[in-house]
Amino acid sequence: MTPAPTHSCSACRIGLWAIVLLVLLFVLGAAIRFLPDRPVTYDDPVEHFKYGSTGGERNMGFPYWLFQVLPEVCPELLPGKGYASLGFIFEPGRDLPVGMSKRRHLGIDRVFLNCAVCHTATVRTAPGAKPMLVAGMPANQLDLMGFQKFVQQCVNDRRFTPAQVVPRIEEKTGGLGLLDKWVVYPLGIHLMRDGVAGLLGRLRFIHLQADWGPGRVDTFNSAKAIFGVPFEQLPPEELVGVSDFPAIWNQALKQGMQLHWDGNNSRVEERNLSAAFGTGATPKLIDHAAIARIEAWIATAAPPAFEKRYPIDRTLAARGKRIYQQACAACHGQSGSDFSGEYVGTVTPIHEIGTDRGRLDSYTLQLAQNQGMLYSADPARRFRHFRKTYGYANAPLDGLWLRAPYLHNGSVPTLWDLLQPSAQRPKRFYRGNDLYDPRHLGFVSDQAGENGKRFFPFDTTLPGNGNAGHEGPAYGTTLPDADKWALLEYLKTF
Repeated sequence: MTPAPTHSCSACRIGLWAIVLLVLLFVLGAAIRFLPDRPVTYDDPVEHFKYGSTGGERNMGFPYWLFQVLPEVCPELLPGKGYASLGFIFEPGRDLPVGMSKRRHLGIDRVFLNCAVCHTATVRTAPGAKPMLVAGMPANQLDLMGFQKFVQQCVNDRRFTPAQVVPRIEEKTGGLGLLDKWVVYPLGIHLMRDGVAGLLGRLRFIHLQADWGPGRVDTFNSAKAIFGVPFEQLPPEELVGVSDFPAIWNQALKQGMQLHWDGNNSRVEERNLSAAFGTGATPKLIDHAAIARIEAWIATAAPPAFEKRYPIDRTLAARGKRIYQQACAACHGQSGSDFSGEYVGTVTPIHEIGTDRGRLDSYTLQLAQNQGMLYSADPARRFRHFRKTYGYANAPLDGLWLRAPYLHNGSVPTLWDLLQPSAQRPKRFYRGNDLYDPRHLGFVSDQAGENGKRFFPFDTTLPGNGNAGHEGPAYGTTLPDADKWALLEYLKTF
């Protein structure tokens, strides 16, 4: 037999190696594109707090460009122009709002909320003044329910399709590669629709409640969603647990106190990990190193001083200090930096404090038990301190002037109003303004709108919104007006 030409075998081998090389190059290219898991990082601790990742982008992150074009796809579903109309804060030169981080994950930039979205706000000292950004204070302008409903409605809208969304992305980016145009973003659109449907299907309780308004959230009904609670079957008293976002300064000084509004946990670390669920940071996907940096900053972060923006009558404040020491210090500490006091960080029973029960009743013994299982695979971080309580915690008052509106549910607009009997407190007022009222200590609440922006009408007669309680001789509501003004002057020093 005549042997086959050797050059044909060589050609086969060359062709085979070429195929292998192409496959390897494809695999390498895919690995370079799709394997990196890299957050945008910041050296400055405050910038890291405002824009750093908690890991939630891995689980719940929006593709960056999809997030950017949503307001253009569904503009009429927003109360105004863009995300700013929902209370998100954009600093000059930033393409993402405060409280949103970015991470390169699965081949694209993905963004999601971080801790600062609920704990950063602005303050204006005069109508025309430049807003002052304050990290660590309650996000009293953010309409989180409005954001959730907007995303759900837009993603379920008939316009949220590759045919309508991809061209918008291409226009914003200046052009997409073939892979992004025909595979990555069309697939991302379908995955986002499925992901949002699953997430907000679990959070369906928001459609069973009245609008929260800005600065508020139902934290623990959101936690129940993790365990698949059938919200339609919950008793009415358990369904509404809306409360204000808290301030998060000076956390190291609060270790061991009963934390959360109802004092259901006494460990700062557990409270932080629990809060991280709200940013999508589940046990398998949380970025513990990034969370540790946030914990290190909030351990010693301090609120800005009132006196750097407004004057304080020191003589009147000295008189107010004596009143405070007699009426308030045992429950709320000696000052805005000295938290010592017999009852500070402990729970006052609901029958004594008399404030709205909604937030207290929404947190159940069953939920406390279930929370103990969330980190069960990680014994070092397993939750061991969640407890059901029967009242509200006496919190320190650092940065008190920036915590308005007051009470756990934000139902009293100013400290002056809180010093009145509940019958004299406003039954209806407006939330969402960052213009400050330094006399009454709170944000301006009698304006329905400003410069085309509408503020939220807060109705204290709705479930969970009651403004009664924290009244009587023990709470300063029976003091003469002159003593109340002196007390307010002292509270400006906190």
